[in-house]
Amino acid sequence: MSFSSIQRFTVSVSQRVRRSCEFLGKWLARNPQRKAWFYAPENITTPAEKYRQVNEDYFADLHAQERMLADHQRMDFYHEAIRRKIKAGDRVIDLGTGTGILAAFASRQGAEQVYAVDHSSIIEHAKMLAAENGIENVDFEDVHSSKLYLDEEVDVILHEQIGDFLFDEAMVPNVCDLRDRFLKPGGLILPSQFELFCEPITMNDDRREPYIWELTDVHGFDFSSMEESRPENAEYHGLVSCDLGVVKHFMGKPEPIIEVDLHTITESTLPLTITFKRKVINAGILDGLVIYMKAKVDEDLVLSSSPLDPKRAPHWGYRILRLDQHEAKVGDEMEITLAVKDWADPETWRWSCGVWDAEQLEE
Repeated sequence: MSFSSIQRFTVSVSQRVRRSCEFLGKWLARNPQRKAWFYAPENITTPAEKYRQVNEDYFADLHAQERMLADHQRMDFYHEAIRRKIKAGDRVIDLGTGTGILAAFASRQGAEQVYAVDHSSIIEHAKMLAAENGIENVDFEDVHSSKLYLDEEVDVILHEQIGDFLFDEAMVPNVCDLRDRFLKPGGLILPSQFELFCEPITMNDDRREPYIWELTDVHGFDFSSMEESRPENAEYHGLVSCDLGVVKHFMGKPEPIIEVDLHTITESTLPLTITFKRKVINAGILDGLVIYMKAKVDEDLVLSSSPLDPKRAPHWGYRILRLDQHEAKVGDEMEITLAVKDWADPETWRWSCGVWDAEQLEE
């Protein structure tokens, strides 16, 4: 038996053992009694509870705060928004205050009272920083916002609950909960206007990351058989970056797939399946779909995480939903479907993109 034959035999046996173990695991999981023989009991927590723990740990980290404070686009946007929209005498909730910088901006703008809310240990630093900077009319509330109780309504809910993919920091449930409990009629949520984009893209040649089975000639080595091992987990099919050098161009004209007004939205009004079309105006290889967001206070005051915006706020990432590569020509039409179970969890998203040839469309 040759050495290569031994290798193939070993791989074959290994694959069979792995498949048998996977089958055994699924067989055990289907029966609670059998499962209890082999696995310790699970502590059942809701997705919201899991996210709160992740959120608490992440934002307690000083590096996370440094990245946000060093993002000049972010800080300039909020400083100007507060300057324009918060008036002397306003009572304000600052949701997710972090180091307390936005609460301090609101205080210095003339707010009569600011309730700075955060359930992370970072709030202890915020208290110290407020004292050192002479900020006196801020009450620091060391509690998750869902457990906040006030004796009065407020004029403004100020927040930066914006995730990389807009909804992945529980912005909608958290802000809407405070809105419904504490915001005065006619009160302001700052910011309240958002757009979510999902655009077909071509990546720059030197930044392209094809699927491994699309690599058919790496100095004569062919990986095409790896398609048989295509992973099913959603995380594998998403790339995250904040680099302006990754995306070469959008293939169509960008348009938001969701527009959000936090004054009126509820979780139940968010669609779970969106289908839309794009006409190809920039030819190239379809590498995937890029998810990014925009926040707007006024027409001239916009915050963007677009991969092609030179003034993008750099601490926010954008997500590329990978697709098998397809060469598209000007005039071709794409139909994209994005389906989600939970907008706050990008790992529950699924997507597809069909491409119709321009010549076939004309027939």
